This record gives sequence, structure tokens and C-alpha cells, in this order.
Amino acid sequence: MAVSPGTYNFTVQRRSDHNVTLQFKDSGGSAIDLTGFTVQAQAWDKARTNKYADFSVTYTDRATGTVAIGLTSSQTESFSAEAYYDVLLTDPSSVKEYYLQGVIYVSEGYTA
Repeated sequence: MAVSPGTYNFTVQRRSDHNVTLQFKDSGGSAIDLTGFTVQAQAWDKARTNKYADFSVTYTDRATGTVAIGLTSSQTESFSAEAYYDVLLTDPSSVKEYYLQGVIYVSEGYTA
């Protein structure tokens, strides 16, 4: 099945932890059962020459297609003003498809 990735842009504070809970659904609005799937997410600069981070992935409820992706404060510390990310799902047959992409806007935190 060909997937057109959704777009979700968000803002993080530099030097802070950031977690996002995601639920993957099919075109009919039903949850995608992620049993046997692998979820990966990375953040890069726009030219894709500098990888900022690999997100942590926590499978919170595979049957309902729910995962949490996260960044640590040490990871967000190295981000430039904008980072670009995507979320790649690999199904049990090893088919890889991007389900989500977006821009991470970085706001400068002042308390260190």
C-alpha cells in the first residue's frame, strides 16, 4: 500500500526533553495494528548532511497503533533553529513506508 506521509510540525525548547504520542490510522480512520512493525524516527538538518538525533520509540499499545517518540535534553541542545524529521514504519514483511514528516522548530530556552 502506498502511503502519503502526514505532516506534523512542532516546537521544542532547546535543552529540554520532548515526547510526542502518535496513533497511526488507515485511510478509513481505523487504528493500524503495529504488532510486528518497527517504528523509527530521526531528526536532520534540511540538507540531510547532519543528523541531530534518533528519537526513542516506546510502543505504548501496538494493537491500537500507538507509540511515543521522544528526544532528550542533550539531543535538543544540538539542534539548529529548525530540524526536519520523519517517522518510518517497517511492516512484518520488511516493507518500509514513511507515515509522518515535519519540521521541528527550536525555541531558545533561557534557563540552563
